[in-house]
Amino acid sequence: MPKKGRRVKKCDDEEEEEDVPVKQMKIVNGSAAPLCFDSPCDFFQSLISPVGLDEFFQQYWEQKPLVLHRSDAALASYYRSLFQLSDVKQLCARGLQYATDLNVCRCIDGKKKVLNKAGKVKFSQLKKDFEEKKATIQLHQPQRFKDELWRIQERLECFFGSLVGSNVYITPRGSQGLPPHYDDVEVLILQLEGQKHWRLYQPTVPLAREYSLEPEDRIGPPTHDFILQAGDLLYFPRGTIHQADTPSDVDRSTHLTLSTYQNMSWGDFMLDVIPSCVFDCMRREHGMRSGLPRNLLTSPSIGPDVNKQLCAFLRRLADDLERENHELRSTAMKRDFISNRLPPYLLDQADVDPVGKPPSLEDTVCIRFKEHLLLTVEPSQENTDEATELVVFVLHSLKNKRETHMMGASDDDDDDEEEEVISQGLRFPLTHLSGLKQLLHSESVPAAQLQLTQDEDKLGLMLGLWSEGLLRVCQAS
Repeated sequence: MPKKGRRVKKCDDEEEEEDVPVKQMKIVNGSAAPLCFDSPCDFFQSLISPVGLDEFFQQYWEQKPLVLHRSDAALASYYRSLFQLSDVKQLCARGLQYATDLNVCRCIDGKKKVLNKAGKVKFSQLKKDFEEKKATIQLHQPQRFKDELWRIQERLECFFGSLVGSNVYITPRGSQGLPPHYDDVEVLILQLEGQKHWRLYQPTVPLAREYSLEPEDRIGPPTHDFILQAGDLLYFPRGTIHQADTPSDVDRSTHLTLSTYQNMSWGDFMLDVIPSCVFDCMRREHGMRSGLPRNLLTSPSIGPDVNKQLCAFLRRLADDLERENHELRSTAMKRDFISNRLPPYLLDQADVDPVGKPPSLEDTVCIRFKEHLLLTVEPSQENTDEATELVVFVLHSLKNKRETHMMGASDDDDDDEEEEVISQGLRFPLTHLSGLKQLLHSESVPAAQLQLTQDEDKLGLMLGLWSEGLLRVCQAS
C-alpha cells in the first residue's frame, strides 16, 4: 500500500496559524473560503500554508516536490465547492465540445487511450464512459465557467506575473487517466474530492521545456508515493515525471491542476530582450553595421573567423549593458502575457468606463487596475520614411475575455479582431516614460508634480489614461 506523503509542520519558533478575518472570506456554496484574497502575495501564502513563502521558494520552487496533507475540514469543504461531477452535467447543457473543452481518456497498459466522441458532449454518454469504461474526464480551463476558479487564477497570475492555466480531472475508482509523463509547467494540484494515489519520479529532463511521455521501464522507482485527500495540495517542478490513479475503494477522485511558468526561463527572456539590445548597439557601433563576408549565407559551413567576430560583438554588447546600466526592453513576453491573461475578477464593462471627472493639473491622481497594467518600450508601429522611433505602450488586460482564457486563437477569428488584441493599449512618446513609471510606482501623484516638462503633456497623459479607465482623480482640487 502507498504510504502517506510527508506532512509539513511549522517550525517551533513560528506562531500558530490565526483564523482568517471574516472580511477576507467569501461565501461559496454556503461556506466561507479559508483563503486570503486581499493581495496576490497573501493569497499564495494562504494557498501553501503552513509553509512560508521564503521556505517555499528557497527549498521547493523548481527544485523538488512539496506534499501538504491538511486534515482541515473547512479547507476540504471549500475545495469540494470549486468543482464536482455535477458541474460537468450543467456545463454539458451549455454546449461543451469534445477535444476543445473536454477529453475522455484512460491509461491502458501504460498508454493513453482517448475515448472522445465527435462534436457536442452529451452527459449521458459521458457518464456511461465514466462508469463502464473507467474513463477519466479532463475538463480544459474550467475558470472559463466557474467564478471562484477565475478568482483563484487571477490572483495567481498577478502573483507570478505569468499565465496560469488549469484542468479538472475526474477519475473513477480503480482507474488511471494518463500514463507516466512530465510537463513543461510548474504544477499545483488541489485535491477537491475523493482520493488520488500519486507516484513521482526523478526527472530525466530537469525543468523541461516540453511535454513528454516516459515508459515505466525507464523511470525507475518513485521518489514519492502517497495519497492525496480532499483539502490536500501537491506542488512539483516542470520535468517531474508523475502518474496518478484512483484507489479501488474510493468512489472517484476529482482534482484541479493549476499550471504556470511555461516559457518563463532566463533563456526565453534573453530571446525576448537581446534583439532590442542588438538594435540599440547597431545604432551606436558602426562595426556592427559593416557587411557580412561575401557568400556567408550560401556557404555550407560557417568558419572560425566568423565565430570569433561574433563572440567579439557579444562581449562588447555584454560590456555595454553592464557599464551603461542599459534598460532591458521586454516586448514579446509582455505582450503575450497581457493579451492572454485573465481580466480582473468579476470585472464588468461598466467598470472599465472613465470614473469621475476628467483630471486637471490641480488634482491628485492614481492608477486603477495597477496589477493588470504594464509598460513596453518598442519601435513605433507606424509606417513612415523617418528613422525608427521608440515609443511607450501602456498595455492592459481589462478588455480580455475570460471565456477564451488559455484556449488559444480561434480558427475563425478575423484579422481585425486579432489586430485589435495585438495593439491593445495606449501609445505615448518616449518622453512620457518617467511620468508613467511615477504613476505606477506611487499610490497617488499630484498632477502638477508629474515628471513631464510641459503642462499640456501632463494633461494629455492623464486624459489618455482616464479615457481608457486606467486613472481616476483621488483628491480633487
